Amino acid sequence: MLIKDVFIGIQGRAKQRLNNIMPTNKNFLQRHKATILYSISLAVLLFFLKWLELRYIIFSHSYEIYIGCIAVLFTALGIWLALKLSRPKIKTVIVEKEVYINNPENVVPDSVIASQFDLSKRELEILGLLAQGHSNLEIAEKLFVSLSTVKTHNQNLFEKLGVKRRIQAVEKAKRLHIIS
Repeated sequence: MLIKDVFIGIQGRAKQRLNNIMPTNKNFLQRHKATILYSISLAVLLFFLKWLELRYIIFSHSYEIYIGCIAVLFTALGIWLALKLSRPKIKTVIVEKEVYINNPENVVPDSVIASQFDLSKRELEILGLLAQGHSNLEIAEKLFVSLSTVKTHNQNLFEKLGVKRRIQAVEKAKRLHIIS
């Protein structure tokens, strides 16, 4: 019981001190009414003067403000465009793939596949010379035929192998073991 009485006593004294230091709100507003009204009126007057000053600045310098806004807009647009254009457009991707290389010494030309494509002996000769990298004129000189005959044989080869170029014809013939 004694501790409870001491605690109540301390609490009562704390309330008295608080009332002495801070009077109630009604008393405070009545005592400082003039000061509060004066400070509110000064704040309103200051706000009004700043508003007038801002209006004066906007009206007297509207052209400069307009140009400044456009300058900021174009600066932001220029930075965005420079960043967009300076990025690389192509992303490099490295792909590793196994490539099988046939040993040309071990490859024997397959006459069965050549007969499936209905290739003549002369077309096989021209295909072999194409694989060695000879031009049409060089092939014509080696085989003792005219240039137009070599071109005709080339066209027949392309048609029979289903390709459009001499490199494709050589690659397909090597892959099918028609030539070595």
